[in-house]
Amino acid sequence: MKAIETTATLTEDGQLTLDQPILLRHHNRVRIIVLIPDDEENEDDSIETICEGLYQGWQEVLIGKTHPVSQLWEGIDVD
Repeated sequence: MKAIETTATLTEDGQLTLDQPILLRHHNRVRIIVLIPDDEENEDDSIETICEGLYQGWQEVLIGKTHPVSQLWEGIDVD
């Protein structure tokens, strides 16, 4: 499984609307994890900063510079 980070808006009827489309070769079902900021969290990232991060991440996906989800916690000590 590969991960792509993007942003979206949650509509009043509970649907997600992606800020930018995710273009894949195959139309597959995906798993979604929704991260909701706490009230005290500031959303300081500008749209330009978010787009730059998405572009960089997508370029890494295209060249195969990804890591399996199973390896994300390797080497991290959790007590």
